[in-house]
Amino acid sequence: MRILLTNDDGIHAEGLAALERIARTLSDDVWVVAPETDQSGLAHSLSLSEPLRMRKVSEKHYALRGTPTDCVIMAIRQVMDIKPDLVLSGVNSGSNVADDVTYSGTIAGAIEGTLQGVRSFALSQAYLYENGSRVVPWDVAETHAPALLNKLMTVDLPDGTFLNLNFPNCRPEEVDGAEVTAQGNLAFNVQVEERADGRGFPYYWLRFGERNGIFRPGTDIQALKQNRISVTPLKLDLTDYSAQDRVARALGME
Repeated sequence: MRILLTNDDGIHAEGLAALERIARTLSDDVWVVAPETDQSGLAHSLSLSEPLRMRKVSEKHYALRGTPTDCVIMAIRQVMDIKPDLVLSGVNSGSNVADDVTYSGTIAGAIEGTLQGVRSFALSQAYLYENGSRVVPWDVAETHAPALLNKLMTVDLPDGTFLNLNFPNCRPEEVDGAEVTAQGNLAFNVQVEERADGRGFPYYWLRFGERNGIFRPGTDIQALKQNRISVTPLKLDLTDYSAQDRVARALGME
């Protein structure tokens, strides 16, 4: 099995190294094409106004000045002679649950893999801040992902569907199994912070405020809260079929 790895935290991210160790429990044919720099929050974006520059880091390892989406396209269309059997995106530093999936570059890597016709999974590791610093328990994903991926590889997924895996913030032995979940709801409380540069001109930072979630049973955010691994099937088709009739009636198309 040939596996392609990418992420949004960059080629030197600790989570990418963890993902490679996970992938090598499944196959020895592992390729890495990842962004040269952090691309978090860029979602499923393409670089259309700038050229893509790529460098070979080592055998089967490439860094690209582009987005996670660019990386998957370049890997499949330019770098690899044969299409991979599996795309793994991550392991992201921080969970990608609820509404965050619409912003996530990690999710975008799996989206693009799916669009390219390859079975794709996104993997993310929850964490907490301690004394102002991230403490990410990478050993949770490393301990539990190999067996989980082996099982999920056997699932007959519909075209246009990929899996979003989130690992809870706890010790590996405290994980209370895995749960197939739905996408939850987590308020995206973003704040705008205004500052001034050396000449007095304003510039702005976006920053997160306190975020409140609706912890309904069966959702990804509730599973993580209960120290369970969340496995959420996501699909590329964004059509709201339940609203089609109402829209048709408004347009007089009944």
